[in-house]
Amino acid sequence: MENVSFALSSELTLDRFVIPAGGKYLLFALGVVVYFFTALCNTTLLTLIVVEKNLHRPMYFILLSLPLNDLIGITAMLPKVLSDIVTETHKIQYPLCVLQGFLLHMYGGGILLILAAMSFDRYAAICMPLRYNSIMTPRAVVCIVSLVWGLDFVLILLVFSLHTRLPRCKSFILNVFCDSPSLLKIKCGNTTVNNVTGLLVTAFLQLLSVSVQTFSYVKILITCVVSQRSDTKMKAVNTCVAQLVILVIFEIVGTFTILSHRFTNVSADLQKIMGMLIFLVPPLLNPLVYGLYTREIRQTLQRFLTRNRVSF
Repeated sequence: MENVSFALSSELTLDRFVIPAGGKYLLFALGVVVYFFTALCNTTLLTLIVVEKNLHRPMYFILLSLPLNDLIGITAMLPKVLSDIVTETHKIQYPLCVLQGFLLHMYGGGILLILAAMSFDRYAAICMPLRYNSIMTPRAVVCIVSLVWGLDFVLILLVFSLHTRLPRCKSFILNVFCDSPSLLKIKCGNTTVNNVTGLLVTAFLQLLSVSVQTFSYVKILITCVVSQRSDTKMKAVNTCVAQLVILVIFEIVGTFTILSHRFTNVSADLQKIMGMLIFLVPPLLNPLVYGLYTREIRQTLQRFLTRNRVSF
């Protein structure tokens, strides 16, 4: 079996969409617009947080990870898919396929951990306002951000490192992009350990994120009910709604993606599209949601645009 693995070419063939004649260029143009608009929105949010001093606070330093993670997710997936649609090549080298899958799984785990970190920051700010500065020190913020990215990296690395224990005996990826389940399907041997590990990692990330966020928002809700200060309630609404909306969007899209693969009457192309949505919808909507629900970001963006227009 190992000899078969070594005899295989490192070039893999990806599955493809069934696109009507002439439709590929329209689909390519739409995808390019979506990608550049998403990149523009997330890059703008990143730039604001880095450049504007009024956003140099723990909340926004943690938020900085969200658009960065979104850019990783959509960049790892969409350009390759669009290139395959217009060129009709649908080929990828095995190491690049593994790298793409690794980055996409990093993106998925990153969203959950980043939202958990952001909810804890809001819990500290709203429920313990007098102690907030002593809790969310620069060192604490660096530790939180490092823990988010470090834990995400280690867990996804664990999942993909287990792929090396199995020989590869196929070269056709049953998806339009690479991910861990698709890579496992081209392996020979018993994949039980890989499947169980992947399931446990996914469950752990979900449980950790949802537990931290549930604890934080329940405490925030109690504080809002008990507090007589209207400004405390408004602060909670303005800073927490955006995070909750982002979580709901991610979970809904993820649920639809999972369900689409559980029903046999769902077309293959629809399953592929649903699989792509989790890497398209959150990166597209996250910066818009924050701009819509966070007044400080809106005002900072207006000042930034006005100042640069005047300077120009």
